[in-house]
Amino acid sequence: MKKLLSILALAGACFAGAPAMASEGGFPLEPAPVNTADLSSLQRGAKLFVNYCLNCHGASMMRYNRLKDIGLTDDQIRENLLFSADKVGETMTIAMQPKEAKAFFGAQPPDLSVIARARGDDWLYTYLRTFYRDDSRATGWNNLVFPSVGMPHVLWELQGQRAAKFTEVEEHGEKVHKFAGFEQLSPGKLSKVEYDQAAADLVSFLDWMAEPAQNHRKRLGVWVLLFLGVFTVFAWRLNAAYWKDVK
Repeated sequence: MKKLLSILALAGACFAGAPAMASEGGFPLEPAPVNTADLSSLQRGAKLFVNYCLNCHGASMMRYNRLKDIGLTDDQIRENLLFSADKVGETMTIAMQPKEAKAFFGAQPPDLSVIARARGDDWLYTYLRTFYRDDSRATGWNNLVFPSVGMPHVLWELQGQRAAKFTEVEEHGEKVHKFAGFEQLSPGKLSKVEYDQAAADLVSFLDWMAEPAQNHRKRLGVWVLLFLGVFTVFAWRLNAAYWKDVK
């Protein structure tokens, strides 16, 4: 028994330390204000996704007509979001071929159907907000969360162009560069608050797209738990009534 408890305690310690180890050594992530129940936010995120992401990244597991779940009609989808397909029932694929993508970017851009599950909302939110100009890169851009990223800053017109400032500090006897803030080089179409909201809307849509039925699942889960709670009370009282005369 003591051996079993020791094993369980060790396993618990490992799982408890996992988040700390995962974030160690990387740029600190900011909590993403994601709300997949906000249909207006999801609609704005869908618009950003189609206009800025779907040029290079596909979402092969998502169909355009599934956007009706976030309050859009077939006509709205067809008129405002259907740029790379002919029918509302088609999947969100792109015209660029894998060979062309590899020639342009050095590697094929990943499919974004479940990117929110793979990377996490906080990672995506921080990533979209930490691009900066870097002339040493072929694209002219770099990122604090994903150093030496091959993707350019597709939302730069909204956020504007920024430079990252670094300071040199000594840690453990070695000199390292620490991020010291951004310098705005040119303004964007959106203010900082507006851009942060746009990034949150896009991440919310990516989170929803990874599991469109998640809100229904959560609502159903609440009803299941309520049913189990009521059933437990009835079962407990039935058990007491059954055994009350047994000596």
